[in-house]
Amino acid sequence: MSKPVDSAVSADGAVSAARPVNAVRTYVDQHRDAFLAALGDWLRIPSVSAQPEHAPDVRRSADWLAATLRDTGFPTVEVWDTPGAPAVFAHWPAADPGAPTVLVYGHHDVQPAAREDGWHTDPFEPVVRDGRLYARGAADDKGQVLFHTLGVRAHLAATGRSAPAVHLKLLVEGEEESGSPHFRALVEAHADRLAADAVIVSDTGMWSADTPTVCTGMRGLADCEIELLGPDQDIHSGSFGGAVPNPADAAARLVAALHDEHGRVSVPGFYDGVVDLTDRERELFAELPFDEAAWLRTAKSHATRGERGYTTLERVWARPTAEVNGIGGGYQGPGGKTIIPARAMLKLSFRLVAGQDPDRVEKAVREWIADRLPAGIRHAVVFGAATRPCLTPLDHPALESVTRAMARAFDREIRYTREGGSGPAADLQDVLGAPVLFLGISIPSDGWHAPDEKVELDLLFKGVEAAAHLWEDLAENWRDVP
Repeated sequence: MSKPVDSAVSADGAVSAARPVNAVRTYVDQHRDAFLAALGDWLRIPSVSAQPEHAPDVRRSADWLAATLRDTGFPTVEVWDTPGAPAVFAHWPAADPGAPTVLVYGHHDVQPAAREDGWHTDPFEPVVRDGRLYARGAADDKGQVLFHTLGVRAHLAATGRSAPAVHLKLLVEGEEESGSPHFRALVEAHADRLAADAVIVSDTGMWSADTPTVCTGMRGLADCEIELLGPDQDIHSGSFGGAVPNPADAAARLVAALHDEHGRVSVPGFYDGVVDLTDRERELFAELPFDEAAWLRTAKSHATRGERGYTTLERVWARPTAEVNGIGGGYQGPGGKTIIPARAMLKLSFRLVAGQDPDRVEKAVREWIADRLPAGIRHAVVFGAATRPCLTPLDHPALESVTRAMARAFDREIRYTREGGSGPAADLQDVLGAPVLFLGISIPSDGWHAPDEKVELDLLFKGVEAAAHLWEDLAENWRDVP
């Protein structure tokens, strides 16, 4: 873990990091009001990608960001069209051709929001109250995208540079809140323009305001729907029950067999390649101030369960899972209807961790299903598009730079987390072959996707400072890029 930055002078007389830290902080404070005014203008654009009537607003949001990035100083700024919503690309080369290349990822679309959903104010009219900025997109993700504009300007002002210390690129998509349906194709089409030595994701958060953290990875996802077919139509259970296979019974048996008595997924080969937690990672997770009772209240649940031998945090961050998302078949109406149904269905999802390959998992699941179904039950399995897991080792030099940058901004020790969910950032790692790092300042109470979404202003400007420190640190400490 990174310690607070020492402000002393070293034995050889070299000035420590205190001077740039103070210079960055002073610059950010001087430009705070102008930054918030600009962010407010962007938040007023209802860039809701899920609602077709807002397609012009998503386009307007992309154009606004492109203009702002040009004003910031990026010499190359482009709006990239997709079959859906537009993305924004920007590039600002370093003066040193041998500097590392860094790609920052975020998104400019937002979730639907309306006053009647439970907002206390208009979700697209930003309001500052008690040190918090309330608006849809304040934290997810416009605030965390825009802090890079002030961050790079503070970096230049504090170091006296005319260009960033790294070759700095941005890719800000417009469909993340709609599942990023065209994102991978966009990345593949522009892979040469997006090539980078590291990817910085600023669509993420921290443990809490009092415990700043850096996320080191997120799980992948594979999901499927299983259709089970028995008789050609619903048939009488008295005439035929006990003599022909029942697809609803087959569905129940598949679910019952999905896990063993230790909570492990029973699909043969499911755990092949899994990268286990290191002892150090388990120690760091254990140091976090985790309140399991409070976590259960947030989960609206009454007990924990899962794979034996792992803590709750280890289960949700670093272990693969299989979940039943839906199950159905047969008569669902009031009263009884004594039939053997013709059809049943299951929806399953699998959270994947580093080392697991979604294609291999899909093959293993398909074989497991086929092997467990009785004769007379026909089936079809349809998998959705998979998301790969991503993980950056604790000793990776780029991760160490992110941690030091956060420590300089927060003046305190930085701890580590992982993310239990999944996201499109893994596509960047997969296509570009670059490690993914996370730099975000949002906290759980910010209410992503919920009424009264907000961002803590003090934390938002800590994000600005961290971004300002990161580029110099990467250039100084990661010269030998593989």
